[in-house]
Amino acid sequence: MGDISRHFSKSEFECKCGCGTDFEVSPKLLYILEELRFKVATPIKVTSGFRCLEYNRSPAVGSNDNSQHPKATAADIQVKGRTPTEIADLAEEILDGEGGLGRYKTFTHIDARTGKARWGKN
Repeated sequence: MGDISRHFSKSEFECKCGCGTDFEVSPKLLYILEELRFKVATPIKVTSGFRCLEYNRSPAVGSNDNSQHPKATAADIQVKGRTPTEIADLAEEILDGEGGLGRYKTFTHIDARTGKARWGKN
């Protein structure tokens, strides 16, 4: 699977269960991630992208059906040398009051939902 944007490939977003479900990553999510990649000037690691509903509901993940991951509009990310708080703060500038932003101890969740949602440590 080839590149879907300048710095990301579709394989980075594949469901971790190995189901091989066909999906298309949201262009809006890719735009957000590319803008963030420009700001940090270093690679972004997608630790969780698309999730099939079964995997999303599994004990390994424990997410609900309102999750943006099964819609391929979300990514959990890490950036080497940057804290999740730093990444979330930069993402907040890009999201400009839209989308989802979750602040976690070891990663940052970003999604391209309509409207605004924020959670986690501020």
